[in-house]
Amino acid sequence: MALIVEDGTGLPDAEAYISVADADAYHAARGNAAWAALTTEAKEAALRLATDYMEAEYGPRWLGNRLTAEQALSWPRGVEGVPEAVRRATAELAVRASAGPLLADQGPAVKQETVGPLSVTYADGARQSVRYAAVDAMLQAAGLFRGGGFIRVVRA
Repeated sequence: MALIVEDGTGLPDAEAYISVADADAYHAARGNAAWAALTTEAKEAALRLATDYMEAEYGPRWLGNRLTAEQALSWPRGVEGVPEAVRRATAELAVRASAGPLLADQGPAVKQETVGPLSVTYADGARQSVRYAAVDAMLQAAGLFRGGGFIRVVRA
């Protein structure tokens, strides 16, 4: 099934924020051999998973309002189309999604684990989930989130 990429008009059946060709160019420019080794079908699946993660993790935090009530994804919002930072973040998450789940199920935290001669103890309240700091920073730097203690100033 061909990947349906949001084109900035608010497609009701969009599945991803970036095309395979654009993700290929993004990763090629960064020398990412892991992405290049994937089949087109695996890349499409990874882009869908990355977009699903973006919607679940960041969707409630985006600035602005959806362009239409019928659109499948959170972007476009207002008249901005899909920001380049969202497209790049999707590409970053897609390569990670190709290696394993982005939103893994979580069980109880393990405080201490011993395997053979190695022992690891985690701090109380240690994070159980993975935080994608590079993606978070990319989107934060683009100013795409609401709240966070910042006031957006626009000069007229």
